Amino acid sequence: MILRPKSFPRHYPTLPGAPSTVALAPVPAWLRRAVPDAKSLASKDIEDVALAAGAAIGALDQVVRREEKWAGVWRQRLALTAAAVTARQAGRVEDESALRDAVLLTRPGDFLSVGPAGSMLLAWRRLAARPAEELLTLKNLAVVLKEFGYGPDDEVVSDLADDLRQFAAGAGMVAMLTGPLMATDRYGFGRSVGAWFADTLLAQCLGWAYAVPLLGAEALLGISARPRRSVASSVATRIESDLERAKSLLAAQARAALRAIDLSAELGRRADRLLAVAPKLRAKGSALVVNRLLSNDALVASEEIAGISDRGLRRLFDRLVELGAVRELSGRATFRIYGL
Repeated sequence: MILRPKSFPRHYPTLPGAPSTVALAPVPAWLRRAVPDAKSLASKDIEDVALAAGAAIGALDQVVRREEKWAGVWRQRLALTAAAVTARQAGRVEDESALRDAVLLTRPGDFLSVGPAGSMLLAWRRLAARPAEELLTLKNLAVVLKEFGYGPDDEVVSDLADDLRQFAAGAGMVAMLTGPLMATDRYGFGRSVGAWFADTLLAQCLGWAYAVPLLGAEALLGISARPRRSVASSVATRIESDLERAKSLLAAQARAALRAIDLSAELGRRADRLLAVAPKLRAKGSALVVNRLLSNDALVASEEIAGISDRGLRRLFDRLVELGAVRELSGRATFRIYGL
């Protein structure tokens, strides 16, 4: 995929008079055809699947490195999708709308009331919002595992961190995908936790400032739950003995990358519309509201924003909806939620 280079600085003005995004080239048709689905996977050689996965990640890498103004809402929207799949795998009924409500309608600092599914969303939002280099610290790992519903002791967290550091230091792409999922099997954590770790390692390997939630939205990752006595030492052997599993993971990562690229194009168009109407806004504090809309999945109408009252914020959101720059996402008459 060929993308035109940036023509704007990394640090943007708060409210430019014109859209800052550049039209993204579509994903080439050959790449979409090359990424196998569940039906065609068996007929593909692992080399072909690996090539498609590498091309998809390369295309995604170009999107990430553009560091668009809307990158925050993009990553958080992917986190929401991953959290909905995670909740469903855990046997819960919350969909994306319910998860969004659980977090956004909770008072600041009262995250104990978001519920188990809401905590899963917090885990994926942590992946999307924290600098990638901080994600595998012992303190952060302990918090993430708690958000996923686990309470491991310090020794388990330390051993897990050591395993993940080994994968990050010297593993190839397939081992970097397979290793975290093997580790979660070994320590008794769910597949979604392994997907979280794999996304983190990918971001660190490619030098991204922030990780992109990818594998969490893939419901079937093709990893068995057989326990292993040694994780790091058995990665290469396991890949050689089970190429079908490796193919499944590579295909899942390729699909996830293409899905993220497609979402980036959609949100880029919506952000362009918001930036185009921004100079028309006269409300006090509108600059902060626009910036928050570009950085977050959604905002509640009662959001506390310096310089703007609750009534003023509601009127501003109504104006943005009228201009076609923002959507009301809840479908309710009260406790309304707005976003790109």
